[in-house]
Amino acid sequence: MIEKKVDSLTVLFFENLLGQQGVRHFVSTRGSGYSKPPYDSLNLGLHVGDDPDRVLRNRERLAEAIGIQINRFTIARQIHSGNVRIISGALLGSGSTEPANGIENTDAMVTDVPDICLIILVADCVPMLFFDPIKEAIGVAHAGWRGTLYCIAQNTVRAMETAFGSSPGDIIVGIGPSIGPCCYSVGTDVISRVDTTFHTTRGLIINKSDDGTGYLDLWSANLKQLLHAGIERKNIELARICTRENPDLFFSYRHQKGDTGRFGAGITLVSS
Repeated sequence: MIEKKVDSLTVLFFENLLGQQGVRHFVSTRGSGYSKPPYDSLNLGLHVGDDPDRVLRNRERLAEAIGIQINRFTIARQIHSGNVRIISGALLGSGSTEPANGIENTDAMVTDVPDICLIILVADCVPMLFFDPIKEAIGVAHAGWRGTLYCIAQNTVRAMETAFGSSPGDIIVGIGPSIGPCCYSVGTDVISRVDTTFHTTRGLIINKSDDGTGYLDLWSANLKQLLHAGIERKNIELARICTRENPDLFFSYRHQKGDTGRFGAGITLVSS
């Protein structure tokens, strides 16, 4: 990924998406916003207990910096599922200023409608951005351990195939900053479910202890799904940035023990 200062905001970009025509994207960070601790300072989450006026100012701040109007932000009401929603023009702006109006019961969204900015909000979970330059379609996905085991990454690819005729070999993917295998300790129940979903824990659970606990590698788990879905490895950029190890740059649920904000990953097709 490439880190840039955009109107004094620190914003990250995937190199594989920056080189593409017809699409814009971003991964925000936590600095230079208006929220007070523990949500300091560029918290984009309206659902975490922060002052909503400050959150909206943060969203406006980000929108102005990246040059995408806030009323084009389209945000899901994430539930840690494997659900994917196809976003029509009528859903433009859902969740942009009111969380209750967000796209319900989903953790991934896909569209081929220009100027809809699909956004996922995270604070340790994996944000993923998708772009098919041939069919001109995009997607976003949010993958915690539950979403990963519900195969949200693979489901997003399948939704783009079904809705837009995308070929997996054409799709470009960015896997953004999230909690890394260095820090994501999980219990035996999660490890058992990993084994059930992937039919192995090799390469997915590391540093397993005598008590049966270990560390889940969400990056490898989602990469494995994408490859299984037909995405070419050369088309996948993996940030490998751990949010828990970089709490000054990103919100981290585990680092702040639950009381924290959310950063965002977004993508939009640019109308010709």
